Amino acid sequence: MKNENYTTTLLVNQSPKEVFNAITNVRGWWSEQIEGNTAHLNDEFRYHYKDIHSCHIKLIEVVEDEKIIWQVVDNYFNFTKDKSEWKGTKISFEIIKKDNKTALIFTHIGLIPSYECYDICTDSWGNYITGSLRSLIETGKGQPNPYIPAIKNAVRLKEENKE
Repeated sequence: MKNENYTTTLLVNQSPKEVFNAITNVRGWWSEQIEGNTAHLNDEFRYHYKDIHSCHIKLIEVVEDEKIIWQVVDNYFNFTKDKSEWKGTKISFEIIKKDNKTALIFTHIGLIPSYECYDICTDSWGNYITGSLRSLIETGKGQPNPYIPAIKNAVRLKEENKE
């Protein structure tokens, strides 16, 4: 069976611990607009990008310096017919020591080519993982989406109006 999930791999000179610490610093590579905790089992956080994308994520597996798996609890896109396309998918970060290097295998399990968001999402993940996260791992500085104070209030209003 063909694997249709989105996956990409990084090979870096840093230790598994440094890679793990960078991954759990989600504000340092994905978005400064993260609300919640992002490092330990059962932590939950919310991601927001303008009024385009928001999601609620829970850490369902954490093995220090080896693996992190996120579960997408809820999701909203403003550019797809199915606004919740990511809901129920998993995002996996597998860390493997290879000689003097460390491999990071990133897989968005359930992000498949039949999804309307697939092209945009895989392009975005490519930028965040192979660009920003790699930079955070190698230099200590990523390129996350900046914090925009007005976004927090707009997203909260949208969520309150859903109820």
